[in-house]
Formats: sequence, structure tokens, C-alpha cells
Amino acid sequence: MTPAPAPAPAPRAPRASESNSPAPSHEGRPPQGNRPAPRSGAPRSGNGNSNNRGRSNGGPRGGSRDNRRPQMRGGNSPTTKKDADYHPDPVAPNVVRIVPLGGVEEVGRNMVALEVGNDVYVFDVGFQFVSEESTPGVDYVLPNTTYLERNAARVRGVFITHGHLDHIGGIPFLLNRFGNPPIYAQNLTNVMIAKRQEEYPDVPKPELITVEAGTSRMVGDHKVSFFAVTHSIPDSMGIMVETPYGNVVVTGDLKLEHENGIPTDKEQQVWGGIGKENNLFFIADSTNAERDGFSIPESRVHTTLEEIVRGVSGRLIIGTFASQFERMIRIIQIAESLGKKIVTEGRSIKTNLEIAQKTGLLVVKKDTIIPAQEIQDYPADKIVILSTGAQGEEFAALMRIATKQHKSITLTPRDTVVLSSSVIPGNEISVQKLKDNLFRNGATIIHYRSSDVHSTGHGNSGELVWINQQVGAKFFMPGYGYYSMTWSHAKAVEQAGRAKDSIVIADNGNVIDIIDGNRLEVHKQKVPNSPLVVDGFAIGDMQEVVIRDRQALSKDGMFVIIATVNLKTGKLRKSPDIISRGFIYLRESQDLLNQARLLIKKTVEDSTRGMNPVDLDYVKNTLTDTMSGFLFSATNKAPMVIPVLIGV
Repeated sequence: MTPAPAPAPAPRAPRASESNSPAPSHEGRPPQGNRPAPRSGAPRSGNGNSNNRGRSNGGPRGGSRDNRRPQMRGGNSPTTKKDADYHPDPVAPNVVRIVPLGGVEEVGRNMVALEVGNDVYVFDVGFQFVSEESTPGVDYVLPNTTYLERNAARVRGVFITHGHLDHIGGIPFLLNRFGNPPIYAQNLTNVMIAKRQEEYPDVPKPELITVEAGTSRMVGDHKVSFFAVTHSIPDSMGIMVETPYGNVVVTGDLKLEHENGIPTDKEQQVWGGIGKENNLFFIADSTNAERDGFSIPESRVHTTLEEIVRGVSGRLIIGTFASQFERMIRIIQIAESLGKKIVTEGRSIKTNLEIAQKTGLLVVKKDTIIPAQEIQDYPADKIVILSTGAQGEEFAALMRIATKQHKSITLTPRDTVVLSSSVIPGNEISVQKLKDNLFRNGATIIHYRSSDVHSTGHGNSGELVWINQQVGAKFFMPGYGYYSMTWSHAKAVEQAGRAKDSIVIADNGNVIDIIDGNRLEVHKQKVPNSPLVVDGFAIGDMQEVVIRDRQALSKDGMFVIIATVNLKTGKLRKSPDIISRGFIYLRESQDLLNQARLLIKKTVEDSTRGMNPVDLDYVKNTLTDTMSGFLFSATNKAPMVIPVLIGV
């Protein structure tokens, strides 16, 4: 089967710090970072079919992968060049096929495909934020959709579990690649998708079909059911697809409502009902699988925050994730009941609260939310500020407040600051700088280590094991996480009694066939799975040589040589010009520059002696090698040497 036609170009993504779109769930996720404003214009669209096998930001998995897995089913096979061309035959009538395309080797870029009969179903279309150190200049990492492009005519729908960007962020970039199928999601999720699509006016709008938990419908030839799950954002849902051999159940991100480790009646009813079905294959969230026991209930966080809102004597500033809808709504409701005013700082918080009001999740009096410019009109103890930036982002609202750069808000010793979020791995230094700056202003700081002011949206291992036992599926694949997370999830359910040979720990691109409803087979080859990236205007494969050059430039800078060469004699017409960026400060390095110019002149003239005609490419290569060695010996740095030779 030939690849699907290339889609129309999609506009580049807005940078993470400037986007009007809803914020993602950040618990356990890489830092978002801040980027400069986007350039205008339409991007080029890659074909998503490169032989480059570079992995995503998560990098190769470390450690031995043989004896630690509860079950090895081909997922450990190395990615090969042949994988880029691998296209499995359509499923036989007795086969149900699962293909994870992203999200099982990293947190983010979630996407799983299910192929049964003549139908292909897609679960989530997310992206992954990346760090500047590992992939400088790259905005987002996307799943590779080559497999879906080749099967575009059979894709019946995309099912979105919830509205966080690691589950919806890839929609504007990827949906057109595989036929722009309809999207099925609950109301809030669809509103968030539609809001995000406003930033991409040149992309055809997808068909958004709103579904409700507890309902089902025929999509293609199969019945698809939807059920409610608990997460840090409303309208989160799981999906169940009925196949001839049993149901395929996908949870999305989730945790449990519980009291002291006992799931609530609501949870027992939902999961107990699913467990009564004939369940063939189960895919569940692994993000917090490395943590034992049960997570802190969100209700306890609400109680703690209510006590703080009621008890503080001065202004209260709460830094949180904009994705924490229920938490922000609860804070606003408490503040309003006490006659306090709310100030919102941060574009993503403003956007999400607008969405909450539009969908009826938040009903608030007109004068409860006020602009920051009106703070001085009210007593300090009547002000509650909701702010982004609890991860210490340099240009976020909370850091600008802490560093006295905010136009309207100046901290005083009477202020109390609550950091209602955990520290994302990699953000430790940024958060510490934020705390230091807050303390310099004399403010009182309350954070998750000192009080129950934050709860994760992902279940700990105790919750995951309980859910797994309730569902009782024949086969299980841990999803949504790095390898350490999926492995920990698999080990936890194995130790709780699940058979080792019923567990498959997958890599992105694995093709998992369930034959006759009772046998697992993982193909030796993978479908194309090298990550796609949003890089400026371009959307395509991650070019390792480009990333490597950017990393080199970021470490030691560049050294540019501009010289004019007489093509008849091989002599330099004048002393070469030198440009240095990120390497040395030219005004303070005149001795080095004089030596460099002499060496450049000697190298060019020696390499062209007797050469007729003069081969400038050969001279460039010789000059690059010579100057690289000289600069390293003189400075112990390795800048990128770029010779520009002009023949006259």
C-alpha cells in the first residue's frame, strides 16, 4: 500500500510561553520552558517517513533490558533502518492489533492505534515538550503517523481521553496527515480543542463529536463505549471498543477517588461495571507507577486550600498549573463566599477560566474577578491572586512578581505565597530560584512538602493494581510513561497476581497482534516511529545532524573565517576577516586572532601550492581541520569552524 498523499501544510505551533491554548498537565512532565515569539507564515510539512531512527527527548533506555521485564515480547529489539519501510499486512479476521505510536517510551506525545476488521481507531493525539539542552530550537515532539497515513482510508475516528496538551496538542499538526477523521471527546475537551484550533486558521477544522460518559455508539463496524475516570481535569474519560474477541479498554490518565485507600462508591461502580464485561486487552496510565500506595486525594488539597484562604491575614498568591480546573474553581468559589476578589495572572489561567465559564463549570459574580490594576482598591486580606509560574519559569507571572518586575503587584512581608504544585524533574533549580526570590521579599511560603497543597492527577501503584484487578482483562499493556514507569507498573500488577505472560511492555512502533483472542504476538519489526518535530516553520523528522550542530554551537560557539583567494596564485588577497559568536570576545583576544590569521594565511597558501586549478573545497576542509586543532590547543574549546573562501 502506498503512503497517503501529503497533507496541506499546517502552521507552526506557538511557543509554550506565549500560547493561548490550555496548559498541559505537568505532573511528572518535562519542563515547558519559555521561548521567543513565533515567526509568521506557514511551515513546511515533512513526509514523516525518514530513515532517521533518533529517539525522542527521553533518549535511549538505560540499563539491561533482559531479565528485568516481567515479559519480553519483542519490544526490546533495536530500531533498524528496515523499520522505516515496514508496513504490516492488514489484520486477518481472527486478529486484533494494537500499535502504540507514542507515549510508551516517554511522558507525552500520546497516541495508540487499534486495528480490528476493516476499522482503525486512534486514541489521543498529543505532543511532548522537550528541553533546550537535548533538542535546541525544537518546539514540540510529535508521534510518527506514517502507519496511520498508510491506513488513512480505514481510520474511523480519533478518541481523546482528556484536554491536556500531551493528549490533544498534536491535533493541528497531525490530523490532516491521516485523513482528518472525526474527533470524539467529552464537552470540555472538545471546547479546549476548538479553542486551540483558533490559533491555526489555515488548518481545516476537524469534526468534533461530543460524547458523554456512560454512553456508547457504533463507530465503523464496532461498538465504542465511554466511561468516566478521575483525573486533574474535568471530563476525563476512558474508552472501550468491542471486538469479536472481547473489549479493548484504554484509560487515558487517571487516579482514584478514595478515602484512606478505599475507593469511593463511584469508583467501585464504574470499574466494577467494566469488570463485568468480556475484556481482552487493557492499556492504563503508568505515570506514577513508581510510587507506592495511594495518592493524596484532591479533596484533601481542597480542604487545605480552603483553610489557607480563610486564615491568611494579608494577600494570598497561589501558584498552580492552569490545567488544574477543579482546584482553581474551588479556590474562586471559596474566595467569593468570603467576599474576596480574585486576580488572575498568566495567559493560560485566563484562557482556561474562560473555558470553564463557557462550559458552565464555573459560575462567578461579575465583580469577583478583577484586573491586577485594581488591587490597590481593596484591603490586602480581600485579595487572592491565581498565578502561573510555580515551576520557576523565567518570564511567567509568579517569577516576575518575585523579582519585582510585575507592573501591578509588589510583594510585602504580609503576603502569603502558596506553591500548589510539585516540582517537575528538571525544574529543581528554577523552583529554588523562585523560592529564594520570594523569601527575599519577606513573604511567607507554603509548598507541597510543608502542607497538602498539591495532589497528582495520576494514580500510585496501589490504585493502578486495584483498577487492573477490577478490569480483569486477559492481556495488559502499561502505557503513558517512561520505561521505568511502564516496567514498574507491569511489575506491580505481576506481584499482585497477574500472569507474567499476559503482560507486554511495548516500545513506540511495536505491532502487537492478539490472535484468536488467546495468543499475543509482537512483530519483530516496528512501524516507523522516529519522532516528528515542530521546528520553526517545519514539521518533519528529527534531523540528528541539525540537532548535533545546534548543540555544538550552544556549547562552544562558532569561529567564522572569511578570506579572498586569488585563483591563479592561491595567495590571499588581504588579511582574512574573523567573526566569533559564543567562542571568544574578540577585543580581548587580539594575540590569538593575530596567530589565527597567520595560520590561516599559511594553511591556505601551503594547501594551494602547485594546485591548478585551485580546489576551494579541499582548501576549506584543510583549513577547518587545521584551525579546529589550533583553537582547541589554544583555548581548550571546540567551536564550530566555518571557513568562507571567495575565489577571485
